[in-house]
Amino acid sequence: QVQLVESGGGLVQPGGSLTLSCAASGFTFSTYPMSWYRQAPGKERELVAQISGPGGNTNYPDSVKGRFTISRDNAKNTVYLQMNSLKPDDTAVYYCKRPYSDYWGQGTQVTVSS
Repeated sequence: QVQLVESGGGLVQPGGSLTLSCAASGFTFSTYPMSWYRQAPGKERELVAQISGPGGNTNYPDSVKGRFTISRDNAKNTVYLQMNSLKPDDTAVYYCKRPYSDYWGQGTQVTVSS
């Protein structure tokens, strides 16, 4: 069965960096796009990054463009989210998702605070 397992969340100071990982299994990873979402308390879940199957195409909302980078290692069935210049507004639970499906990871908490 499809499994998505996130890791790498934690507490970081404003301006700091963090890299999230999502290990995928149960499907042919390299042939699917992958995405990262986040949900802050009291807010709707929002897309923060998406990457194509081969990894050549990425897209980001303006809120994270230039600060977040999504990448993937198809040999390791893993997608990453490198987050730089973190702000308190980036505090949320971050989820890995296979687009156009209902497959989500369990989420990993990212807290940006001094």
